[in-house]
Amino acid sequence: MAKATAPSSAPQTPPPAAGPRVGQQRLRGPVFLGLTLLVAAIVLFPIGSLVWTAVTGTPDSLGHIARYVLPYTLSTTVWLMLGVVAGTAVIGILSAWLVMTFRFPGARLFLWLLVLPLAVPSYLSAYAFIEFFSFTGPLQESLRALTGWQSARDYWFPSIRNTGGAVLVMSVVFYPYVFLAVVALLKLQGNRLVEASRALGRGPVATLFRVLLPALRPAIAAGVVLALMETLNDIGAVEYLGVETLTFTIFDTWLSRRDIAGAAQLTMVLLIFVFVLVLTERWARRRRQAQSSSARAAPTRQQLNGVWAVLAVVWCCLPVLLGFGVPLWVLGGYALDRLDLLADPDLHRALLTSLQLALGAAVLTVLAGVIMVYTLRLQAGQRRGLSLIVRLASLGYAIPGTILALGLFVPLAGLDNLLAGWLREGLGLSVGLLITGSGALILLAYLIRFLALAEGNVDGGFRNIPLARDDASRTLGQGALMTLLRVHLPALWPSLSVAALLVFIDALKELSATIFLRPFGLNTLSTFIYDFASRARVEETGVACLIIVLLGVLPVILVTRRIARETR
Repeated sequence: MAKATAPSSAPQTPPPAAGPRVGQQRLRGPVFLGLTLLVAAIVLFPIGSLVWTAVTGTPDSLGHIARYVLPYTLSTTVWLMLGVVAGTAVIGILSAWLVMTFRFPGARLFLWLLVLPLAVPSYLSAYAFIEFFSFTGPLQESLRALTGWQSARDYWFPSIRNTGGAVLVMSVVFYPYVFLAVVALLKLQGNRLVEASRALGRGPVATLFRVLLPALRPAIAAGVVLALMETLNDIGAVEYLGVETLTFTIFDTWLSRRDIAGAAQLTMVLLIFVFVLVLTERWARRRRQAQSSSARAAPTRQQLNGVWAVLAVVWCCLPVLLGFGVPLWVLGGYALDRLDLLADPDLHRALLTSLQLALGAAVLTVLAGVIMVYTLRLQAGQRRGLSLIVRLASLGYAIPGTILALGLFVPLAGLDNLLAGWLREGLGLSVGLLITGSGALILLAYLIRFLALAEGNVDGGFRNIPLARDDASRTLGQGALMTLLRVHLPALWPSLSVAALLVFIDALKELSATIFLRPFGLNTLSTFIYDFASRARVEETGVACLIIVLLGVLPVILVTRRIARETR
């Protein structure tokens, strides 16, 4: 999840120190430098693998796909992205503007509630929306009860199994990225901008369009980019909604057509989208950092009364109800109807596997994040090249899980077969597939994908530790490792705990890479739900869905508590 964190918490390189400290040679930490280079190589490995496969492979069906499939899937992907841009921007901007510049009933509470949709994975929202808007769902049943209509022939109701439905689902799930980014910037600069506009005689609406929106462009861009990254990563929702995006086409080419080379070449097209999004995010981050240097002052809130207060409450309620209320209503209803499934041994195995993989991912990513950030701290005089390496290592979150899975599976499956053959022929050991036949490949994908999330939180913790502590440790004869263990880790514990929790929850919900890389017979909660949904039996997964949603609320609470403290 990157989902449950504010966009402003994306990993950032610590500001350069004034220069090398006296005696810093004792704390250079060449081992940490080597480990950082290794982590960066691991992150970039899937991309290099895909480029090699795409260039050297001979696709079986790419001609057919390029002629008949790619134009349609490209246009569908572009329209979906444009719709998500519009939906997340409108909902996120207006909601943030209302709760940050006006006083109305529940305004403070909406700072919390409007982030809740991040707790629901997009594929669960898609399952819930299909049920909610179906002919037998609560919405159409209520409509028929009110009007007296008896059958579908008596009225027309729009279908949600199309690109428009996907835009709706993605928008109400991902708008909190924009909301959080805009709230953060309004907290920093809102008062100065609003007061200057009021002094010129402008009203609230004119202030929004003429003053705030131009100033908020970097924050809006950062939030929208994160929403688009999640949109490109999605596979479960678009498949269930019947929308053939570029990601789904790669999925279909690999698994259904068994054309790995063709799928690798299609990923090159998807990587163009990813590259543009990464550049946009970097630009937005630089602009936001420049703006954040001004004094912190949230805008003075104006009181809304009467119909305007009612409209503000209704507007803020709608995205919360659609993004969190509908999934909780539908999936919670499934869970209550089938409480007997709490004793399902398959569910227990899936939950245990999810917990093991998520815990392993949390430990690995936090450890890698500490290594990278600490290496930057040690190499204070040689930061430019290292900063680039750390930025490259943080790109994993931008890479869709489908690309990660394909880039890891192709070379490591071959290595796995060679290793198994050598052990069998050379030592007479039949060990099976050690890498692809276990959860190791899934853990590696989680490490790459969620490293940026851990690194960002670890970096924030290191920023709060004065460099004087390093100097004091060096004076006492401590090397780099002992300084880390005895000086930094105790102070970093809160940041490490938050980073581990966020990665743990995101790994628990991850579907795109897991569905490709899971060995036969291994299920996580997300793939357990996906398998039942593929057989149109979502109602039997209510308990599993509810577990994921309720666990997803935890990081949302962490984020909103921080926002609430800073906006008082």
